[in-house]
Amino acid sequence: MKKKELEKFKEVLLEKRKKVSKNLEYLKTIVRESSTKEATGEHSSYSYHMADQGTDAMEREKAFMFFARDEKYMKQLDDAFERIENGTFGICRVCEKDIGHERLEAVPTTTICYDCKVKES
Repeated sequence: MKKKELEKFKEVLLEKRKKVSKNLEYLKTIVRESSTKEATGEHSSYSYHMADQGTDAMEREKAFMFFARDEKYMKQLDDAFERIENGTFGICRVCEKDIGHERLEAVPTTTICYDCKVKES
């Protein structure tokens, strides 16, 4: 892959990393606030009704799920940066051919070409 193309993908990955990092900070705040409420015995900021407590628990669970998903995506972004640095970005890990430019634009963290992905499914 040409150096200019690699720089373009590096910028795309950096932008995605910024967004995910910002989202992770937001989710950490939500988890921290809900943990504080739980520790103080205040399960809901509105009332102590069981339905509100259930809603709070569901929101906490969603925040944990989104946090785990974003952490996994952050790892994929970091791995993509590492592949750029070591010269393997854009090369399929299965067939070792170039991953199509369109696929990389759609999924810049991918490690597998379209044809191999279809065979894998």
